[in-house]
Amino acid sequence: MNIFISGGCKNGKSYYAQKTAVEMAAADAVDKLYYVATMMPHDEEDEARIKRHIEERKGSGFITLEQPFDICACLDQQGIETEGVFLLDSVTALLNNEMFMKGIDNGAAGRVADELLTFAERTGKTLFVSDYIYSDGIIYDKDLTDDYRRGLAFIDRKLAAKCDKVVEIAYGRETVFK
Repeated sequence: MNIFISGGCKNGKSYYAQKTAVEMAAADAVDKLYYVATMMPHDEEDEARIKRHIEERKGSGFITLEQPFDICACLDQQGIETEGVFLLDSVTALLNNEMFMKGIDNGAAGRVADELLTFAERTGKTLFVSDYIYSDGIIYDKDLTDDYRRGLAFIDRKLAAKCDKVVEIAYGRETVFK
């Protein structure tokens, strides 16, 4: 079962995803539990968030795969069992990396969407975590911020359509849409 998880920043998405991934692995008697980390830290706040996520999953059996670009490449690493349960955190950071970290790439959203759909097909048991960044009420000029938001919305819609379950986490509460 592939699951798409969305919600605001610091609303409990990662904690929910970690708990759900562990439960999925136990229910399916799966030995391998992977945490696919996409964030590249840029400041102390990012470093603190990464540290908190590491602490939260300590002792849960996750094998961490650092994959900030070319997301499907981690599936081809030696020893990776695609029958395992994968938690990909986050789609938001992955698009940021692909779109901005090697120069501006306006085609990144389409490519990332395709790669994530391939990832879902190859694994069949992935939890995709994405940030809901669409309700701030700010109208952006046609610039990179708006391009990024539209790109993430495109990816989120594609993943939501592909996944078996779609969940929003707001203030630690789960709302299931599919």
